[in-house]
Amino acid sequence: MPENAALPQPLHDALLQLLGPAGLLTAASDIDPFCIDWRALYHGKCAAVLRPANTEECAKAVALCNQHNVPMVPQGGNTSMVGGATPDDTGKAVVISTTRMTRIHDIDHADLTMTVEAGVTLKAAQDAAAKEGLLLPLSISSEGSADIGGILATNAGGNNTVRYGNARELALGLEAVMPDGNVLNLMRKLRKDNTGYALRQLLVGSEGTLGIITQAIIQLQPAPRSRETALCAVADAKSALDLFAAFRKQDPSAIQAFEFMSGTSMALVNKLIEGAPLPLSEPAPAYALVELGSPRGDDSLRSLMEDVLGTALEDGLVTDAVLAESEAQRQSLWMIREEHAEAQKRAGASVKNDVSVPLAAIPTFIDEATKACEALIPGIRVAPFGHIGDGNIHFNLVQPEGADPKAFLAQDHAMMDTVAAIVRKLGGSFSAEHGVGQLKTYMMPEWRGGAELETMRRIKNALDPKNLMNPGKIFPAA
Repeated sequence: MPENAALPQPLHDALLQLLGPAGLLTAASDIDPFCIDWRALYHGKCAAVLRPANTEECAKAVALCNQHNVPMVPQGGNTSMVGGATPDDTGKAVVISTTRMTRIHDIDHADLTMTVEAGVTLKAAQDAAAKEGLLLPLSISSEGSADIGGILATNAGGNNTVRYGNARELALGLEAVMPDGNVLNLMRKLRKDNTGYALRQLLVGSEGTLGIITQAIIQLQPAPRSRETALCAVADAKSALDLFAAFRKQDPSAIQAFEFMSGTSMALVNKLIEGAPLPLSEPAPAYALVELGSPRGDDSLRSLMEDVLGTALEDGLVTDAVLAESEAQRQSLWMIREEHAEAQKRAGASVKNDVSVPLAAIPTFIDEATKACEALIPGIRVAPFGHIGDGNIHFNLVQPEGADPKAFLAQDHAMMDTVAAIVRKLGGSFSAEHGVGQLKTYMMPEWRGGAELETMRRIKNALDPKNLMNPGKIFPAA
């Protein structure tokens, strides 16, 4: 693997003058952490890490890199599951980190919006909204590290998509630095603006290949005055889906989150995560985590939760359930759900399949994909979990106990292709919310080939003709 390539001296000097020593990292010990992804699947190299403190610095740094034909890899919290923010191993690129752009500029109670810089973590933004009695209705397991820029660049979804939508639906305005250094200002608090192409929508989900998001206006909601949360034991995914339908029939507007967890994945959490014991009497084949929310501060949600679960228990749809009796217990139930990815990481090598299928197809998908993967690799631990309310299942595959991690990961394409074939047959997508990154570029020609992929390439070439902005992501090598 090549060593980190030195920046051209004129570029180095110009960047140092622009960003200062804190904004230009070149020592290997400083830049190496930016070159390894969260899953440690990709170990890249870069010539430097640029850490602009604001949009102006970011724009000038991008313009300088463009003039010197230096590739740029935008990076926020470095929580990508598909290598989307990791440079390749040539050492020619620079990483442009938004970690110093952490200002929250405005919380607007009239418009119910928050104006934030890209480097603000989701947790910090949530906390700031909560202090104002408001809710930032986006929640993901990595919210303590993932930042707003990266969340928008990947169009993240998370636990509350069933109620509030993905990141794209929550972004009213954007500011982005384009590949040539020009600043695209789309910072408007408008819910109706039919004046030409929706450039904001183009940038959200583009994975940093069209520009670097530097600021955003995010929609907020009134904070729920009452919430009810329950963990339910069920027989399988079909039972979980039927339970979701029962809640939706009674009051679809009350459902704030509806999560599915397999028994295999839950067992890993209970075993490997301290402070996450199963709060039910005995293990089950599968589980559903239900959260209801309302701006009303009365007992109607409790009645709704108890009525639906009472009927489900009588009918055998649910075999056991625990209702949170305090905020601490509610947080404990959510901690169990949010630690599934970490538990799987501790259990050994794993292959992540972030897929979506129509809701009605979820039970068929999980059943067929489980059988196919168990036939492919005997002893494999199939550990799906995810957002059953919007059809997004993290169909993760953990190495057999005692197996060699490298040998297991050497078969990653075989496993991903096995799962993807079933997803495609059922009318789904191979990437629901993690993006394509560099991990799944090889799938794009088959899934999005022809006119669709060619149109994406034309957009990319028009905005980034030198292919300097996050090269090697989304698009397979030509």
